[in-house]
Amino acid sequence: MFALSGFANIGKVPELRRRLLFTLGMLAVYRVGVFVTIPGVDRNVMQAVVSKQGGGLLGLFNMFSGGALGNLSIFALGIMPYVSASIIFQLLTMVFKPLDEMRKEGEAGQRKLNQYTRYATIALSLVQSFGIAMGLEALNNGDLNQGAHVGDVVTHAGWAFRIMSMITLTTGTAFIMWVGEQITERGLGNGISLIIFAGIVTEIPRGLFRYFETNKGNIQPLNLAAVLAVILATVATIVFFERGQRRIPIYYARRSVGRKVYGGQTAHLPLRVNTAGTIPPIFASSLLMFPATLANFKIPGMGAIQAFLQRGDWVFNLFYVALIVFFCYFYTAVTFQAVDVAENLKKQQAFIPSVRQGKQTAEYIDYVLTRITAGGALYVAAVCVIPSIISQALRVPFQWGGTSIMIVVGVALDTVNQIEAHLITRNYQGLSGGGGRATRVHGRRF
Repeated sequence: MFALSGFANIGKVPELRRRLLFTLGMLAVYRVGVFVTIPGVDRNVMQAVVSKQGGGLLGLFNMFSGGALGNLSIFALGIMPYVSASIIFQLLTMVFKPLDEMRKEGEAGQRKLNQYTRYATIALSLVQSFGIAMGLEALNNGDLNQGAHVGDVVTHAGWAFRIMSMITLTTGTAFIMWVGEQITERGLGNGISLIIFAGIVTEIPRGLFRYFETNKGNIQPLNLAAVLAVILATVATIVFFERGQRRIPIYYARRSVGRKVYGGQTAHLPLRVNTAGTIPPIFASSLLMFPATLANFKIPGMGAIQAFLQRGDWVFNLFYVALIVFFCYFYTAVTFQAVDVAENLKKQQAFIPSVRQGKQTAEYIDYVLTRITAGGALYVAAVCVIPSIISQALRVPFQWGGTSIMIVVGVALDTVNQIEAHLITRNYQGLSGGGGRATRVHGRRF
């Protein structure tokens, strides 16, 4: 349990205090923008549409945007175009050699890749915003509940509305992307993840109020208690696995420099059970939302795919699990290079017992990482799917599901770890209690 005195120490570190206030300020700016509506729409009608389809992909998209889609906000696209662009470029680095060489150039190469990702984000935002504009105009002649027409979403349809929507929505996404990068550079935690975190958390009270208001006189306490127990068990499982590590022992060879002897020490190489973190469910959700955007362009087959992938049914869950497992392995392979780690160990004259330096060390690390990633991928898939299945079986609508819980808990843990690192660096008490460097939270060994 986190010590309250650890939180009291946050204000004693000027840099940490500035970073925390900057992060909160940027998130506040983002939340204000969620309520700024794009011109020429009636957001009350759109909120009715979202509430009718709250359990589908539209509700999932609205949740990740923090309610911006339901408000028809300038931030309605959210951060998903940036996530999609990141997926594209990370896939390209695996198959396109110039991009892979650029990634290996270090900080300079990463800056170039980030710049290309921003350009791709703008292009995707223009495409998706045009799709949203077309979809909103289509709702004017549609119905929300088998012929029950409730009004037009777009007040003046036409090319003027479409161009204005493309400009405002693309600008909104670019601004969110900038906010996320500023938080990452000058604040605490990963800015993109914190934006998604803020969107999910702020939707929870509204969702609870909507549920109790809709089910007045028909609330089943036992089912609610069962869902609450599932949520608590899910949170405990996430914390357990996110702390989990496989520690490979490392030995440093003794070497003499003049009269001094260096080395002879032991350490360990920590490999996380879930190296990819919350990225796989975010990437998987982004890809599953993409057919809905293409369907607005009347592309042949996209409408059928959108109808086929109904959130909550077994087909959607099957594709979702498959994508999560794929991205767990893919993102781990992109972010953790066993060959580079083995080369660095060799340069430091370090070795793993019973394993030869160089190629065999890389193969051994890759073998261990592949095995623990299998368990990590199954854990992520189970956490993202099982809570939703249980809530549906108990007939208690729980629109956030395991995906949202994992994102919220995972981002919270990463942010707390950063805060604790700042505190321990300056010899203050960490958030886990105790004092000094001994308070560092150790990973669970597997």
